[in-house]
Amino acid sequence: MESRLLSQVTKPARYTGGEWNSIVKDWAATPIKIALAYPDVYEIGMSNIAIPILYAILNREPDVLAERVFTPWTDMGELLRKNGEPLFSLESKHALKEFDIFGFSLGYELTFTNVLYMLELAQIPLTSAERADNFPLIIAGGGGVLNPEPVADFIDLFVIGEAEEVLAELIACWREWKKNELTKQQLLEK
Repeated sequence: MESRLLSQVTKPARYTGGEWNSIVKDWAATPIKIALAYPDVYEIGMSNIAIPILYAILNREPDVLAERVFTPWTDMGELLRKNGEPLFSLESKHALKEFDIFGFSLGYELTFTNVLYMLELAQIPLTSAERADNFPLIIAGGGGVLNPEPVADFIDLFVIGEAEEVLAELIACWREWKKNELTKQQLLEK
């Protein structure tokens, strides 16, 4: 799938991963799987400091796998739609709908529409109300969510303020969620 699509886009390196310091964990052996998204193209997203910080913190945990994804350019978006392929992560190329958690770092409000574009390309229902437990928990944080109301219908959980401050607590909740096979609603009530 990947090489067939990559040969048809103008900047295929945006979708390949494998950069220095990228972390690839065993998908089957890691119980908590998190897709970290920056809702802009790779070149913009890689200059955002939040993604590498969260990526490093999460991947230090032996039972957590964090992989990255960025908004695809329109050529890749059109190919994914045309071929019925879901948007995928850089590291393992797994479909985003296979992750437990799909987290967005929203630096500013102009990226909100890209969140919807990425959810649509990932074949994940747009609104929280439409998403059953078999879809990832959708989280958003960053400076752009100081007023979360414009995207409240699309996000399951907001982290207001610095994510690093609450990450240990969130990871503990996610461990309990996975271990006890809780529903997303039970997790959100914690």
